[in-house]
Amino acid sequence: MKTSPPHMQSRRPFLGTSAMGFSSLALAALLQKESRATEEASGNWQPADGQPHFAPQAKSVIWLFMNGGVSQAESFDPKPMLNKYAGLTISETPFSEVQNPAKLKLARVTVVNDANGQQRNRLYPLQVGYRHYGECGMQLSDWVPEMGSCADDIAVIRSMFTTDDNHGAQTQFHSGRHMLDGEFPTLGAWVHYGLGSLNENLPQFISIGNREYWNAKDGHYLGPAHDAVPIRIDPANPLDFGKPVAGITAREQKIGFDLVGRLNTLRGDQYPGDNALTARIRAYELAYRMQMSVPDILQFDQETQEIQALYGMDQPETRDFGMQMLAVRRFVERGVRFIQVQHGAGGAGVWDAHGGLKANHEKNFRAVDKPIAGLLKDLRQRGLLDSTIVLFASEFGRTPGTQGADGRDHHIYGFSVWMAGGGIKGGLVHGATDELGFHAVEDRHYVTDIHATILRQMGLDSRKLEIPDRKRLDIDHGAPITAILR
Repeated sequence: MKTSPPHMQSRRPFLGTSAMGFSSLALAALLQKESRATEEASGNWQPADGQPHFAPQAKSVIWLFMNGGVSQAESFDPKPMLNKYAGLTISETPFSEVQNPAKLKLARVTVVNDANGQQRNRLYPLQVGYRHYGECGMQLSDWVPEMGSCADDIAVIRSMFTTDDNHGAQTQFHSGRHMLDGEFPTLGAWVHYGLGSLNENLPQFISIGNREYWNAKDGHYLGPAHDAVPIRIDPANPLDFGKPVAGITAREQKIGFDLVGRLNTLRGDQYPGDNALTARIRAYELAYRMQMSVPDILQFDQETQEIQALYGMDQPETRDFGMQMLAVRRFVERGVRFIQVQHGAGGAGVWDAHGGLKANHEKNFRAVDKPIAGLLKDLRQRGLLDSTIVLFASEFGRTPGTQGADGRDHHIYGFSVWMAGGGIKGGLVHGATDELGFHAVEDRHYVTDIHATILRQMGLDSRKLEIPDRKRLDIDHGAPITAILR
């Protein structure tokens, strides 16, 4: 039987049990190096080397995800025909064919609502007005005036589609796969796997906000090293297991850390080929540095009152999300690579407006509109927007017809997202839905086209990141949306 050498049996337990309060989550952020060393030592495939495949246009990604399904008609794709034909079924309008993908010659469309369902719903009028924003004249909802003030910086993609008509589509938007297909790495995990660190004191992939159990992990077959590290916007307790063990002072912790460092040096000289242990030690060192650096990022009193107000932190309805957006900017400027922000998780998600859509969306947009616009403006004035991609997305849109008295159902056939920064053209609308907002009919894009666009701007070729025995489908890779790139 093969046994571990003595140092593997004695030093690892010592590291694992030393009362220094290292974060197990931070530990995962560098365990990828251990797995890479193991694969290389076994003579298997050559993993990613942490370098881009070609010159990148962006360094960081901010992934803003609205859980529940944002109505495209009341946000980034207003449809005045819904007002004109309100109360009628689609078949009673001049646009009766918009519900028929065969007649529209649309590929990859699965009809999930039959003639007794969505097609019988009566058209529901817009619940908010709309107008033109920016020098580009982009037409947007009156619920997004602050984001509208940034219209010249954003590219709205009005022609998204997906295939999961329930909230597992949150997983699908992140990974590109229907949740019934199994578990697949998310885009953030692929970026984390493919690129090296921008800051050795911070994790390179973090998540802010709650995540549902079906969308709680990222790495999957890439390994837990590529899961996002969850961060709470709480300076006193931002990380799980991020505080020293009770009773251990900072001075005592430093003494213990220095002792382990000296032992590491001695053992490193004795066993220079132990790459796996070297990677694990580096992970502990990162965990220690994170204890020092993460809480400092959340000290918002270091920011001026003007900056805090820009994010809406001076107003109760925008304060919480404003704090998240300001934290995002502070993480980005310190070199965090990929930041996922989940707004409104919990059950289906707070944007899931099957009833009371007007009250629901008005409240939710009031909470996020100013903070998101503040983030874009702050990134621009600090010279960070050119190197940072910002995505605003939701798992799907909502139906043109009504559900119940005053809501809209899930809608997968045509919805909107927007992107900004990192080499994205601003002031641009790409793609289109039909007159009623039922199907994406012009420049249609499956969700992995968003992934491919971001990877391209980050200098990564997804096909060069593939792992043997995990061959991906063509649709998993998607295609960059070159029309929105500079």
